[in-house]
Amino acid sequence: MTVSAASVRRKPRASRVASPSDALLAWYDRHRRVLPWRALPGETADPYRVWLSEIMLQQTTVKAVGPYFARFTARWPDVTKLAAAPLDDVLKEWAGLGYYARARNLYACARAVTEDHGGLFPRDEAGLRALPGIGDYTAAAITAIAFNIPATPVDGNIERVMSRYFAVDEELPRAKPRIRELATSLRPDDRPGDYAQALMDLGATICTPKRPACALCPWHDPCAARQAGTQETYPRKAPKREGALRRGAAFWVEREDGAVLVRTRPPRGLLGGMTEIPTSAWSADDSDALSEAPLVAGWQRTLGVVTHVFTHFPLELTVYVARVSQRTPAPEGCRFVAAADLDGEALPSLMRKVVAHARQVKNKRDSNP
Repeated sequence: MTVSAASVRRKPRASRVASPSDALLAWYDRHRRVLPWRALPGETADPYRVWLSEIMLQQTTVKAVGPYFARFTARWPDVTKLAAAPLDDVLKEWAGLGYYARARNLYACARAVTEDHGGLFPRDEAGLRALPGIGDYTAAAITAIAFNIPATPVDGNIERVMSRYFAVDEELPRAKPRIRELATSLRPDDRPGDYAQALMDLGATICTPKRPACALCPWHDPCAARQAGTQETYPRKAPKREGALRRGAAFWVEREDGAVLVRTRPPRGLLGGMTEIPTSAWSADDSDALSEAPLVAGWQRTLGVVTHVFTHFPLELTVYVARVSQRTPAPEGCRFVAAADLDGEALPSLMRKVVAHARQVKNKRDSNP
């Protein structure tokens, strides 16, 4: 493919370094981040830890993933042990990381690797892509990092680095294939795993979205955007479409013994398989939400709303509370959970907000009888 001057601008050949990858890898050897899933220099990478970290890191920060990764690997140190675990236990450990389809696919992938591949991850991108929850990026990341086989994963950090280095004017996401080509063009065949991780580190620590530390960058001289003083304008992005606000109601039912009513969401779909405080449907109009309460009770509407933002839409939940007798049976599809056990349920972040809101209301009520 021919690259037009309008889409990619490069510094004249005479002033470019002979090997950008050599400069990058030299910087990486000095400044590489120490991460719990990353093999130390001289160690062989563990495909299980590479895979687990890459799944966890999707749409999530390194800081947020650290404690989850530690708990998962302590409880399930290899893929066969994860495959043998009950799905509900996996969902409980995942609760709070968000994007819960990842947890279900993680479990399905562990089962597939164990049952179909003898507990060993495939070493090629095609074989990895055939596994549940593994797309092009994750397959390339595992291939390069775990097996040091030439492949080029491109995440958000790498997109930013490449779009600045080559001054790619085409907007994301349309520019993704071209950015992958450009990243591949600089990849050394002898250290593809280190190259991928070096680009990730460069984007995370130097070539940051705002105020990049260009003076410290190993690609300070050849970077086209840095030369033009336009580095903070890259990558170009198409305007994001905001989803319409949805509303609903959450129903906090507490028995006299403190047990709380919960239910498990359907296995597929948003928050699939997770535990929730019963809610109404989420729609643009929640005026009739109380009619969807799980049982007949003396409902009281609490002040304020619980807000949460999903990938495609923001949500507001009004919380209704009710206290029922200890003899009250759980409606079909629901169950009562002891108050002491509620935090151990597979509650997504949204539901933890609902629980915190309801408990705050309860504490105020108890302190002002």
